[in-house]
Amino acid sequence: MKRTALFLVVGFLLFLSSAIAQTQNSDSLYRQPLKDVLAEIESRFKVKVKYSDNQIKDRWVNYAFWRFRPNVDETLANVLAPLDMKVNKEKAGVYKLKEYEYYRWQVQEGQNTLDYLSTLYKDKASWEQRKALIKPLLYEAQLLSPLPAKPASKPIVTPKRIMDGYTVENIAIEILPGLYVNGSLYKPLKIKGKIPVVLSPDGHWAQQRYRADCQIRCAMIARMGAMAISYDLFAWGESLLQFKAEDHRRSLAHTIQTLGGIRILDYVLSLKETDKGRVGISGGSGGGSHTVLMAAMDDRIKLSVPVVSLSSSFYGGCPCESGMPIHLCAGGTNNVELAAMAAPNPQLVVSDGKDWTVSVPEHDMPFLKKIYGYYGGPDLVQNVHLPDEGHDFGPSKRKALYDFLIQNFKLNGAAVKNKTGQYDESKCRVEKESAMYVFGDKGERLPANAIKGFEQLEKVFKASISK
Repeated sequence: MKRTALFLVVGFLLFLSSAIAQTQNSDSLYRQPLKDVLAEIESRFKVKVKYSDNQIKDRWVNYAFWRFRPNVDETLANVLAPLDMKVNKEKAGVYKLKEYEYYRWQVQEGQNTLDYLSTLYKDKASWEQRKALIKPLLYEAQLLSPLPAKPASKPIVTPKRIMDGYTVENIAIEILPGLYVNGSLYKPLKIKGKIPVVLSPDGHWAQQRYRADCQIRCAMIARMGAMAISYDLFAWGESLLQFKAEDHRRSLAHTIQTLGGIRILDYVLSLKETDKGRVGISGGSGGGSHTVLMAAMDDRIKLSVPVVSLSSSFYGGCPCESGMPIHLCAGGTNNVELAAMAAPNPQLVVSDGKDWTVSVPEHDMPFLKKIYGYYGGPDLVQNVHLPDEGHDFGPSKRKALYDFLIQNFKLNGAAVKNKTGQYDESKCRVEKESAMYVFGDKGERLPANAIKGFEQLEKVFKASISK
């Protein structure tokens, strides 16, 4: 018995010694390479996880197999969350590995947040208090309170090009010393009295504002009797004469794009033919996020049409949409609440069935109608949902915009419809990209004071807001 007891004591001491040693060694963390853990997940749950070698290189998972649960979704979340990673489910049994997307939430989580925000107000007065709290914070969050001084330079405008029922001229506006935002201004060929204007911020699509659908949209608006101005994202399009493409993915892009929109609005409102009571804005994708933000911040905008962008579960997938902490304002907000700040001005939300706007009709629209109802106008906010379509600004989306502009800005729909009453875009000319440049084919007309590079921009911006 004594010998047995001795063996038990010695055995326990050896086990304890080993355990102590393991606490000083990474082995005690049950550490495994991420690649091996993903392979085990694939094997155990009979699924496929798609990834690149760069995504998993030098990535390790502590307590790897302790994180496994009976279902694959919970297991993936437990494994990837500490690494700031996640997966998107592409179809049944197939997942794609991604970096953690702070801007993309589960639909139910976004809707729960919207439900919570709804408890903060119960009538027009309490909503106006909330709106008054958020609005100045949006400027502060983007370092635009106060706004930087406006350069005294005049816009650079190219000669007009005469089209069928409209004209086009390219324009560059200096928004900070040496920093230009470029665009194209479309006007009716014949202008009588005051006419509306529609800002058309670009989205994250190839060919920027030179795209056929962007040119057609602006030309149609002009042929109906309004002005339309399309303009570049920061470090996008002609802005690449001053910056690198990767500069677009910096937080300051958010601020610069907002400032660009404000300065473009200043310009079009200075034109003698502009009807200040009929100023609208409509962009798609990232341009839709810009549309919502501008309509929330600037009371001069009287109509807004965000296209394939608005959702309570999506905050914008680019730093130019959420790089500055606008969504942390007033204890936290989201794009749907920001869109509600446009009330009671007419607003059309265009959504589809193949991106994050898929759930807009079921939850986000009732919220917007509730806010618009405080002003007695729930029908002033509308939704065109296209369940079989995807993420673009195609013909159906453009038709929805045209209808809304005709309805609210009293434009001449007959001028752009054929004998059967259908919209006819065939008279809109799609120009070559080079025809839409302000600074020449190779940037040879870029002003001598133009900023060159992001580092210089940071210095200029800092100097501008410190005055």
